[in-house]
Amino acid sequence: SLGSSDIRFGELEAESQELAYQIDNAIGRLFVYMSRYAKSYIKKTLEDTPLQSPEDFTALAILLTHESLSKGELISRNIQEKTSGTEVIRRLLAAGLVKQWDDQTDKRSKRISITDSGKGLLHRVFDDMNYVGKMVTGNLSYSEKLKLQYLLQKLETFHFQLHEDKVINTKEDIRSVALNSKY
Repeated sequence: SLGSSDIRFGELEAESQELAYQIDNAIGRLFVYMSRYAKSYIKKTLEDTPLQSPEDFTALAILLTHESLSKGELISRNIQEKTSGTEVIRRLLAAGLVKQWDDQTDKRSKRISITDSGKGLLHRVFDDMNYVGKMVTGNLSYSEKLKLQYLLQKLETFHFQLHEDKVINTKEDIRSVALNSKY
């Protein structure tokens, strides 16, 4: 069947293998693999920095393009759960890469912005991240990269809207959206 060349699978459970190779499942599985490869390249690139995870890097990159964000806004834009996002912010604060203060309009909220130290680190890391991007796109031709970028941006737009609208909260929501022609 289509794409049935994943050496990770053995010869048992032919029915399970067939499910794994159905187009939507195969694409999902390949996304997981690609995400793991990319994450390992990013972690290696960040080894000699105070950044401990790809999420630390992306949080700083997001802050670079904003005067400040609330903690919640940063966590949401970094596509994270609240607990994981709070941990990223804690690490960045401890490293002096971001600063926080009370929000003047919402006393329950904190604002976050990148420090000069954070900006300097980010600009140093950007150079190395270019190599990560080249690793992730592997042996694709320029034309293939353009097609892939188009398709991934289309998917990102779809999923980001679901994320922003907080549409997916349960497995039933996943089933409903997957079957709903609106999305």
